[in-house]
Amino acid sequence: MLSEFDLIKQYFVRPAHASKAQLGIGDDCALLGVAPGRSLAISSDMLVEGRHFFAGEDPRRLGHKSLAVNLSDLAAMGARPAGFTLALALPAADRDWLAGFSTGLFALADAHDCELIGGDTTKGPLNICITVFGEVVSGQALRRDAAQPGDDIWISGTLGDARLALAGIRGEVVVAGDAQRQAEQRLHLPTPRVALGLLLAERGLARAAIDISDGLVGDLEHILERSRVGATLDVDALPAGPVLAGYDPELRRAFTAAGGDDYELCFTAAPAQRAAILAAGDACGTPVTRVGRIDAAPGLQLTDGQGSPLELRLAGFDHFGNGTP
Repeated sequence: MLSEFDLIKQYFVRPAHASKAQLGIGDDCALLGVAPGRSLAISSDMLVEGRHFFAGEDPRRLGHKSLAVNLSDLAAMGARPAGFTLALALPAADRDWLAGFSTGLFALADAHDCELIGGDTTKGPLNICITVFGEVVSGQALRRDAAQPGDDIWISGTLGDARLALAGIRGEVVVAGDAQRQAEQRLHLPTPRVALGLLLAERGLARAAIDISDGLVGDLEHILERSRVGATLDVDALPAGPVLAGYDPELRRAFTAAGGDDYELCFTAAPAQRAAILAAGDACGTPVTRVGRIDAAPGLQLTDGQGSPLELRLAGFDHFGNGTP
């Protein structure tokens, strides 16, 4: 049977891996150097079996997603990934599960040069908590409280396919086999938009930003509240995922506006930055779409493609309410 320290040493210590940490795994704290004039961005996310993912989820995909949702937070701040810690509760020290999980985790970590520098393990119901650290030039971070009236609202990538995959799994919507597998790629293997976030911050293109984890409408409202502004959102302009795009307009509106698990970026920027934002999207291979504007008056107004008001009942993910797999 694997002990706690044997488990860490066998699956999560990488002795031949080049380290950016001044001190990594093995002491009471890790030491991560930050250069003068730079800020350390820190975020934690927890994934709980039965709440954020289904029991029996493929461990390789779960390793990827566990880190991806944290990297998405760094992307929303315009921060460059530096390192992360992993706290892991396991029902049992299953070698096959650990091998798959660590493989998925480190594949994404290596792609973003983000090093595992410590953490904790214990026995218990499956629970994964990652804390990620990133660097950003002081004063350049994309904050939720920086939106201004007249700003454009932008979305990276596409929305709704992850929610469609969940609907297919639950039997809420009929999704054909190939289409279901394609949609599940977005649900289980999200792509954090780190490169785009870095360009938006480093080039001074965006003002406020947030990652879309719990549904666009709910996440956008966080920006509106912190910035003390309102917004008008063209729901028909929201870029639907390639699978969801084939469904009826009512379903597209619901799943793009409030689907959740997209891990795209929603950001605001001055109209003068439109051409530069499109160029930034092209530079990092991430499409960007302008979908609304920031208003001085409080409140979120939803409209159709002709600008007419829409009355939609939308509910994003609530960690203590709806959304359980």
